[in-house]
Amino acid sequence: MRELERYYRVLELEPGASLEEVNQAYRDLAFIWHPDRIPQEKHRLQEKARRKLQQINEAREKLRSVKAKYKSKPANNAPYQPRKTPEPSIRENAYTPYQQPKKTAAPNGRENSYAPYQQKWTPKSTPQPNRSYQAPSQKYDLSGQDFTRANLKGRDLSGRNLSYAKLNGANLSDAFMHKVVLRGADLSDANLFRANLLLADMKEANLQGADLIGADLSGADLRGADLRGARIRSGDRLLVKLIGANLSGAIMPDGSIHQ
Repeated sequence: MRELERYYRVLELEPGASLEEVNQAYRDLAFIWHPDRIPQEKHRLQEKARRKLQQINEAREKLRSVKAKYKSKPANNAPYQPRKTPEPSIRENAYTPYQQPKKTAAPNGRENSYAPYQQKWTPKSTPQPNRSYQAPSQKYDLSGQDFTRANLKGRDLSGRNLSYAKLNGANLSDAFMHKVVLRGADLSDANLFRANLLLADMKEANLQGADLIGADLSGADLRGADLRGARIRSGDRLLVKLIGANLSGAIMPDGSIHQ
């Protein structure tokens, strides 16, 4: 228990916090302590950030595994569920295969005796392969999907493939999108307030009218992106992090093309 309390303290949470709170705390702290946010020449701070991020990752994984074990335990009334089935129906099913051979001759009885095993084998073998095969593509490859005006606030979309997806008008504020692929995606009028887009691939993305205030685009690839009308300033103050971002050929908010 003391070890669990230590993991909660690493994530700056009270013991017993929910899984949703654990995931949100992880995203917040990973956003703050990610080494990509620190200049490369700051070696001491880089090393400190790596150690801190390692502790944060370990704490989240340990707490997630513990909570998964609690969910997998059966409820108190689970052992009583089979007893709800009346005994007569169980006995009838058990005697069904034995009634058929008694009514038929010996040669036919052999043929009929194999019939129940063929019927039981077929449903067990058919549904399983399809379920396990389709899951990965739906989780990671979201290219071309329509998320127009979807509420994706605070979601963890890091590493997802959202190339050419429709995200116009979507709420992506506080979303964690480290190394996300948004090549050619439509993000016009999207809310990207404080979104983490570290090292994102945003080549030729449509960001017209998008709210980028507080967003972190450090190391992002924005070549050929269209940022006309995007909100990136408050007065003369730039409020978007663009450290190491590639803006070659991008159309800037004022309509000029970045060289």
